[in-house]
Amino acid sequence: MTCHEFLRGVTAYIRKHYSKSRLQQFAEHPEDRLTCSAIIYSRLQRQIWMVGDCQCLLDGQLIDNPKPAEAVYAAKRAEYAQQLLATGAATIDSLLDHDAARDYILPDIIASMKQQNIQYPVIDGFPIPEQLVPVYTLDFQPHRLVFASDGYPFLCDTLAESERKLAEQREHDPLNIHTFQASKAFMRGQTSFDDRTYISFDV
Repeated sequence: MTCHEFLRGVTAYIRKHYSKSRLQQFAEHPEDRLTCSAIIYSRLQRQIWMVGDCQCLLDGQLIDNPKPAEAVYAAKRAEYAQQLLATGAATIDSLLDHDAARDYILPDIIASMKQQNIQYPVIDGFPIPEQLVPVYTLDFQPHRLVFASDGYPFLCDTLAESERKLAEQREHDPLNIHTFQASKAFMRGQTSFDDRTYISFDV
């Protein structure tokens, strides 16, 4: 199938799980929708399709597709967390138990969700603006691809190296407010701060 056909098909698949009585609610409250991102390689089209916040390495070169305001909110959270720590209002341990800095930016995150499938694409059962979906067409030379979700702050050529970098981040900056800024921390008892999906292959 083409990218167009995939976007229409996956939208219809998610939408059929919504009851008709709740469609108006979902239209007004995107934060209540079933929502995900995806990165797809079409072998027939020799294309990479990026829907939402995902990332890939194409022959070692990073291609990132973050949400438009993600870095802004991450920086705002980092600044607030640093203020809490500097004033003694919180400790690293207390923020790992309850991320008050995450609470601080939560209204911004929810507000940004009002713009999903308007300013940025996601799979959520509502029409995906195809002009916002990056499509990369490969030539017929051999290529090495690594696809991942945004739970890997430092995407590497191997899963082992990506996991090692993630572990280093957790050890040295568990709140994600210095070397890497994110909209959430490594909460206590968790080995990551976000979902992790990784696949590498040759085409």
